[in-house]
Amino acid sequence: MSNLARNIRIDPIVVYLISVKLSHDLRDSLSWFKIKSIVQFSGEYVTIRNRLTGLPRRCKAPLRGPRPQMSLRYAIWSFLSGTVGILAICKITALVGHPLLIGSFGASAVLLFGATDSPLAQPRNLVGGHLVSAGVAVLVVACLGSTPSAMALAVGLAIFVMNLTHTTHPPGGATALIGVQAAAGPEFILLPVLAGALILLVTAIFTNNVVYHRSYPKHWL
Repeated sequence: MSNLARNIRIDPIVVYLISVKLSHDLRDSLSWFKIKSIVQFSGEYVTIRNRLTGLPRRCKAPLRGPRPQMSLRYAIWSFLSGTVGILAICKITALVGHPLLIGSFGASAVLLFGATDSPLAQPRNLVGGHLVSAGVAVLVVACLGSTPSAMALAVGLAIFVMNLTHTTHPPGGATALIGVQAAAGPEFILLPVLAGALILLVTAIFTNNVVYHRSYPKHWL
């Protein structure tokens, strides 16, 4: 076998022809790839341009939309129960000696006491949304610190995870932002987030069911 290998002579012309063929094939492949990339980019550019061109048309909407009836009784009870909810957190804060009130709970109070029928105000969304957002904040702080980019990323990730877990609660975005601003650690999830959310939930269950014109919750999970 070794003698046969020594007797084999490689023709330089054959080698040259093979190399030329391979180079042509490679060039053709690269050319096709470039053409395909250009076509794809052109299609995406045209799509984006069309979307931008039609943006004013897509923003057209009636000046005034439909508004559900709002009674003075409902508004007054929203005011009273919302006040009680935030005061409850403040009182328990004084008892336990640990701050339990964060800004996002004010936004939660609007939903719990002013829009009790909203899907975003139900217990799963209230507790789950705040917990998910607090967890995201802690994770972002551990990985990226407390920078403007980290704050923005935390809010976006909180929205993303709340959407996937069906726990969307708009104040959760504020919880994520507050957590990163404060460079929060893992304890942030329990105190103040979970504790404060549960206090609001208990208050909402009481104040929204003690009167006959309200009922809460619409569902638990």
